[in-house]
Amino acid sequence: MVKFELKLPKMGESVAEATITTWLKEVGDTIELDDAVVEIATDKVDSEVPSEVEGVLVEKFFEVDDVVQVGQVIAVIEIEGEGAVDSNPQETTIKAEETPKEAVVLETQIAETVATGNTTDFSGSSKFYSPLVKNIAATENVSLHELEAISGTGKDGRVTKNDILQFVDDRKNGKAEQQLVKEETQTKSVVTPTKKQEIAKTVPVVASGEDEIIEMTRMGKLIAHHMVESVQTSAHVQSFIEADVTNIWNWRKKVKADFMKREGENLTFTPIFMEAVAKALKDFPMMNISVAGDTIIKKKNINLGMAAALPDGNLIVPVIKNADQLNLVGMTKAVNDLANRARNNALKPDDIQDGTYTVTNVGTFGSIMGTPIINQPQVGILALGAIRKVPAVIETPEGDFIGIRYKMFLSHSYDHRVVNGALGGQFVQRVKDYLEAWDVNREV
Repeated sequence: MVKFELKLPKMGESVAEATITTWLKEVGDTIELDDAVVEIATDKVDSEVPSEVEGVLVEKFFEVDDVVQVGQVIAVIEIEGEGAVDSNPQETTIKAEETPKEAVVLETQIAETVATGNTTDFSGSSKFYSPLVKNIAATENVSLHELEAISGTGKDGRVTKNDILQFVDDRKNGKAEQQLVKEETQTKSVVTPTKKQEIAKTVPVVASGEDEIIEMTRMGKLIAHHMVESVQTSAHVQSFIEADVTNIWNWRKKVKADFMKREGENLTFTPIFMEAVAKALKDFPMMNISVAGDTIIKKKNINLGMAAALPDGNLIVPVIKNADQLNLVGMTKAVNDLANRARNNALKPDDIQDGTYTVTNVGTFGSIMGTPIINQPQVGILALGAIRKVPAVIETPEGDFIGIRYKMFLSHSYDHRVVNGALGGQFVQRVKDYLEAWDVNREV
């Protein structure tokens, strides 16, 4: 027989190791191409390691919670080798660097799909789909609506290769429409036994009263530790300022439809605000720093983190690299791409690395202001409040009068160890200035 060594794949230049969180396959299990074998976790991103071959899992080298280095062999899969004889005591080993025939075929299919433009848009889904399932969906013209209605037999109800191939076959035979209606009805009316079992495991009910003890998720524990560590490390101080964004409101309303038609992207307020922050960081480079002991590291690149909500309710901070070098179109595409991939749990480890300053939009949840905690090892974070239509005093050469304006609060948290009140206040004032000086005739 032939053995294939499954190694921990490279997950980004700055990621050297990962923790085994769950084995999805056990020794003796049959594994198909692209089946997820094990779940791993880095500092913030959870992901799966898929199999590049079909075979049987014969050996595991690590247990749950073990830390594995990139490139280490984590498991061995036994496959039928070319020219191999079952009775032959000698076994051949395929290295993970050697591309299996099945992987080559898969890559060819993906390339052909991309070349023909035959793709399915997964941006509107919060479910996880493997690359192979996405490729089959694109090749067979399976819509996202159809895909989400498929009853998955994989872990946590995930759609497997067999599930989608069965759906494609049923659709050809005219059975798929009835199945879709049935699945949609079941989804609306009942909770599957798998989900019930999962809830029972993760939310044990205590004997006293009606209280429940809920174990924190792994990411929840990491976030909690990160937040406490930040408060213990940095001397948090806040400055607040109100900005009149009426010009931006009216300008966006005027151009967003044409922008969508031309660029295929939704123009939100976020890239506009990110552009203003990037400009302000260029004006005040001492806000674009980090602290290492008694030294200050002045960052060359302006890499803006944007706090994004995950499907499970947790937050993650993907990073827009070299944000000051992007025009508004480029910023919009970067913001939308990272937000969509965050919602679909498709971020890569490199996507959350090397941030130098963070922006969080508390207005999304209706808050008019907030006091965010600094994302270490950065020294500042800006919270964007909800945009409100309010009465305001408007100064003109003819005198003052009351008018309706669109306004929002900017809340700036900064590390008072290295950022004094003058710098912290001047920085957020500069962001306000850029927003209020928005050119209503700007072309994009």
